[in-house]
Amino acid sequence: MHFDDYRRYDALGLAALVRDREVTSSELVEVALERAHRTHAALNAVVQWQDDDARSRSRSALSGPFAGVPFLLKDLAQAQAGVVETAGSRAYRDTRAAATDTVVQRWLDSGLVVIGRTAVPEFGAKGVTESDLFGPTRNPWDTTRSPGGSSGGSAAAVAAGVVPAAGANDGGGSIRIPAAYSGLVGLKPGRGVVPCGPRSSEFFHGGAVTGVLTRSVRDSAAMLDVLRGSDPAAPYVTPTLAESHLTALDTPGPRLRIGMQSTSALCDAPDPEVLDALHRTRSLLVDLGHVVEDVPPPVDEEALARDFLLPWFVYVASELAAIGSRRAADVELDTMVMAELGRRTTAVDHDAALSRWHDHVRALSDFHRRFDLLLTPTTATPAPRVGEFATTRLERLGARAALALRLGSVLARVGAVEAGVMRNLSAVPFTQAANLTGRPALSVPLFRTAAGLPMGSHFVAPPGGETQLLRLARELEEAEPWFDVAPPDVG
Repeated sequence: MHFDDYRRYDALGLAALVRDREVTSSELVEVALERAHRTHAALNAVVQWQDDDARSRSRSALSGPFAGVPFLLKDLAQAQAGVVETAGSRAYRDTRAAATDTVVQRWLDSGLVVIGRTAVPEFGAKGVTESDLFGPTRNPWDTTRSPGGSSGGSAAAVAAGVVPAAGANDGGGSIRIPAAYSGLVGLKPGRGVVPCGPRSSEFFHGGAVTGVLTRSVRDSAAMLDVLRGSDPAAPYVTPTLAESHLTALDTPGPRLRIGMQSTSALCDAPDPEVLDALHRTRSLLVDLGHVVEDVPPPVDEEALARDFLLPWFVYVASELAAIGSRRAADVELDTMVMAELGRRTTAVDHDAALSRWHDHVRALSDFHRRFDLLLTPTTATPAPRVGEFATTRLERLGARAALALRLGSVLARVGAVEAGVMRNLSAVPFTQAANLTGRPALSVPLFRTAAGLPMGSHFVAPPGGETQLLRLARELEEAEPWFDVAPPDVG
């Protein structure tokens, strides 16, 4: 099989070819590996290689809905026993996983063939994929730009055609943001739908979940069928649907009442092309029979940003505590500063921030009593330039001085981290609400800028709304197809 033929199919399509013996898994794996290595210099998407393991597995008897299809794992919270999982940090560059995570085992049980692991920012703590360990990952649509983060390596690989789908996770937009920047489908399942075991009962207090990046809605639906369902480590049991998400796509969904938010307190003015894409999405929805009304932000976005960042800093501090002082020097400066802010957060303040998550749940619940879905841009800008959100030299000097003098309590007053983080959030102000409230959300790549850069249309549903999101996405996919729109060849 040649690459041009390989790229014509999504993951389910490739699995059908293997099942019908029109192609072998070994042939697919060779195409994927050749593509991964050929695009590596341009993209830096794959950072852990499993060529020999993939070739061996492709020759074995595989079963499941994705039997024989090449796949990439994200190098964060997707452990495979015996394989190094770096989390994008030099501190873990030689650390091999002791056990396989439940989601990874479910992917393996579905017949997927893992060919490697994709780049992430250190601990997934940034909205761009640029780490000291592996360097920046680049967007195949324009290699001067980032594919976003933290699932940027997976996004770049899928967009470039290395694999039809790849593992991802989302604690503040890390599936949906790279999907928007890279022209992909990105579904963030709701809280508890996909398990986090055996290492954890929940990631980031239930705000972070596992999913995939794909090029087709039906692949996203079928992948959710593979992943969904509690495991013994889950803190609660989620209901099991009688119908699969993939099968549900065969039934048209109802006409929906959709509230459209075009402004954000975190961003003075979204890019004009982003707003144009949003209004084109609205027109498409109306043409399809849906009702779309303008709405103000349904949550207090400034309060939500603070309630997101404070627990996030504490999470980063916990990660560094797990590393230990012996390897602390291997951690990036930005990460050390975030951790210091987390350590200086009192237990009372941390608990209060987590308690306020329910305020945002209640606000979004009130919104969903009136509207089936919330529509926003996925991001406020097209994909940023590589290095655009890097901490400035002056900020780094101030942060180093504060850390060296153990002045963690003044770091917040220095403003270096807050300025950098808010600079990042101003470009992506629309995604965190779904994480803190546990709602399912999805980005679809309906439109592009005049320069050809993808942009995402973002929908948030109430709990249990994954099928509703997927049905609408399939309807939009048929009305405004994107599957055959490919980036320039970077190989």
